[in-house]
Amino acid sequence: MVNVLFAASEAVPFIKTGGLADVMGSLPKALAAQGMDVRLVLPKYSQISEEWQAKMKPVVHGMVNLAWRQLYFGVEAVEIDGVTVYFIDNEWYFKRDRLYGFEDDDERFAYFCRAVLTMLPQIGFQPDIIHCNDWHTGLMGVFLKEDFAHDPFYQYMKIIYTIHNLKYQGIYPPSIMQDIIGLPQELFDNGNLECDGCVNYMKSGMVYADYITTVSKTYAREIMYPYFGERLDGYLRDAKDRLTGIINGLDEDVYNPETDTFIKAPYTAANFPLWKHVNKEALQEELGLPVNRNVPMIAMVTRLVADKGLDLVTCIIDELLAEDVQFVLVGTGDWAYEDTFRNLAQRYPTKVSANILFNEGLAHQVYAASDIFIMPSSYEPCGLSQLIALKYGSIPVVRETGGLKDTVIPFNKYTKQGNGLTFKNFNAHELLFTIKRALGYYADSVVWESLVRNAMESDYGWSRSAKAYADLYQRVLKK
Repeated sequence: MVNVLFAASEAVPFIKTGGLADVMGSLPKALAAQGMDVRLVLPKYSQISEEWQAKMKPVVHGMVNLAWRQLYFGVEAVEIDGVTVYFIDNEWYFKRDRLYGFEDDDERFAYFCRAVLTMLPQIGFQPDIIHCNDWHTGLMGVFLKEDFAHDPFYQYMKIIYTIHNLKYQGIYPPSIMQDIIGLPQELFDNGNLECDGCVNYMKSGMVYADYITTVSKTYAREIMYPYFGERLDGYLRDAKDRLTGIINGLDEDVYNPETDTFIKAPYTAANFPLWKHVNKEALQEELGLPVNRNVPMIAMVTRLVADKGLDLVTCIIDELLAEDVQFVLVGTGDWAYEDTFRNLAQRYPTKVSANILFNEGLAHQVYAASDIFIMPSSYEPCGLSQLIALKYGSIPVVRETGGLKDTVIPFNKYTKQGNGLTFKNFNAHELLFTIKRALGYYADSVVWESLVRNAMESDYGWSRSAKAYADLYQRVLKK
């Protein structure tokens, strides 16, 4: 049996700011279901709900070294879905009003990495694999192989490092080598921890990993090119023999229209023509839109940031709304986009509902009610929204990038194959023409029902991806 420790900065149901949390809430339990001893470790943030904090049991406490510092750490644990989840407790670092964005994030997550390694012999768990995720855990392999590995307890542990989004790298001044990291300057000078004259936690994680993964096969190829590579493309090309893409899965315990308690009328791929429109009418009534099951509803549930292709949407939205459609948006983000969509709803009160908030229940209702779901991202390492949309029979219209390209298969109305619609270039009118093509399919109920059924029957649960990770662990352990 393989022992795996996942290390990450967030995970549902405990704490979430983005898609990393969804993966950490799903992948460990999928691997545990395959018979592995899988555990997860997170910082104990003060924002974790009182309900979960009340369930945490003290495990150990002690001191951890960080450069010249001697720092307290506590470990608490809960069990969920066959996975033991540990929380590293230090109020100085983690009792804050948000998770990230502090001047001392370099120190906070360096501390987290050292505390995780320090706790292992004390909790009696010796992982074969430490599976690290994104820049917050980038120093784990550095500390393991440059400092801890002299202890026999650690010497056979392997590091898998997963890039969830290459854009966020953890870049800090070289002075932290002595003040925070506390390892020889040579490791910066030889390029192991250095990129463009700074310490780079993301690059450090890749350098010291036994294998690097990212969250889709297409994104693994894309990041070897400058446009997507965020100044690390050269290193990634050099590392291509130990880099692979494994698509994220969808947690079907959370996202399933047959069992979803948030939606008005549960439905399946077999009976959606009878029930999906009930969800549309309920949402139209709730949002104050004209109630009409025959009007195609186009939706976005997204962070309101440029990467999500919102400039393309705002460019073509007036032309799109000239059609007999409704447009529903749920999300928060940059104030300029928030204002743009609020103004749009004021201009088109019978066609647009702009919900500048995030509400989990409303998001589920939008997936269940909508007919077309648009994701014109400039890049998308994996994407979760298109997987949810497929499961709920909301046909995704996506740009061919990253995980969107790997999961949305262009529909052919003659062969009835495919589960969505795609466009190649980051271009507003390509988006518009593709949405109009989807509207043309919608007008033919026979064609549309074939397309929706294909979408809902797409298999993007975690079982296949979990097996790919399990196979990778075995290959790495044999090296």
